[in-house]
Amino acid sequence: MLNLIGRSKELFSKDIQNHRVELEQIVSNSKFLVIGGAGSIGQAVTKEIFKRNPLKIHVVDISENNLVELVRDIRSSFGYISGDFQTFALDVGSIEYDAFWKVDGQYDYVLNLSALKHVRSEKDPFTLMRMIDTNIFNTDKTLQQAIENGVKKYFCVSTDKAANPVNMMGASKRIMEMFVNRRSKEINVSMARFANVAFSDGSLLHGFNNRLEKNQPIVAPNDVKRYFVIPKEAGELCLMSCIFGENRDIYFPKLNENLHLTTFSEIAVRYLKEKGLNPVLFKTEEEARSFFIGHANNKLTITNSKKWPCLFTKSDTTGEKDFEEFFTDKETLNMDRFENLGIVKNDLHIEDNKLKLFENTIAKLKIDKQWDKQQIVDLFFKMIPNFGHKEVGKYLDAKM
Repeated sequence: MLNLIGRSKELFSKDIQNHRVELEQIVSNSKFLVIGGAGSIGQAVTKEIFKRNPLKIHVVDISENNLVELVRDIRSSFGYISGDFQTFALDVGSIEYDAFWKVDGQYDYVLNLSALKHVRSEKDPFTLMRMIDTNIFNTDKTLQQAIENGVKKYFCVSTDKAANPVNMMGASKRIMEMFVNRRSKEINVSMARFANVAFSDGSLLHGFNNRLEKNQPIVAPNDVKRYFVIPKEAGELCLMSCIFGENRDIYFPKLNENLHLTTFSEIAVRYLKEKGLNPVLFKTEEEARSFFIGHANNKLTITNSKKWPCLFTKSDTTGEKDFEEFFTDKETLNMDRFENLGIVKNDLHIEDNKLKLFENTIAKLKIDKQWDKQQIVDLFFKMIPNFGHKEVGKYLDAKM
């Protein structure tokens, strides 16, 4: 997978090796709860913890099927541990989840990997409200539960898109960081901002596999540059921040010769080459789709031709950012503690008036059971004055 994103070395191997003994000692003597543990990042984090023999690791996720696959994957890769390993198909916002906490609730570390992560989720006001619940209010809820149960440390995932956000997803994570900071008076917290996780569930790169399976063209933007990490690196970054992060720290990958901005179209070309296929560029969706008509949808014929149709276009949808960044010029950094990990150092800064305004406004909209997207956008601008959101009237779902 590394070669597909233009790298030959893993990012954090030296830092992991330098802290190997300490990591294993802490994890093997600790109890963990992983929320959202069946998603791509959650599974990677769970495996990083599991292979270091924790006393307890409980995994919660709303997806029953993904939890089944997680267990199969762990049993097939690592086998068994003497500690307590269990999975629970629960919704964090449910009464059942609250009951789950009351029955046990004994954890040293809580890691929250649950999120609505797609920019496309801001297209309608209802999914957007669910994004707010998942990314912000469920985080605050699980933080409060961790505090009430004497948890030592709470970790949650932010995103590189929270630095100078231009879309609602990134802004929701920036607001989440504000809520997490408020709770840092009562519990040690840390976070991580990192790049796109290559071939994670639902990602454009993950979709390449589906396009080949279904005899469909590969489509990718050629002007949007992103940083990419592999799932294992995402798991390592989260674990390092959880275990070693000081209160309010946000960890991120350092930029170096191994981590550089890459376009989706570049990865698409590498992907096809690895499959033994040559990209054939088309100018329109209709032309790209028509490629398969001539082959009568015969995958064997297509594969034997060694050609695959591609459509590489400029991005013209709401919420896309030309490039990504892990921090802003107003944030204080520590670039010396680790070899390939940087840290945003946050002081205790709580904007109570803003947080209460956000809570009260969203609560009123829910009571009325009626809201539109513009009301939420306006609220986000009040929370983040330099929010760079621009509505262009077109979303990713309007494209192939």
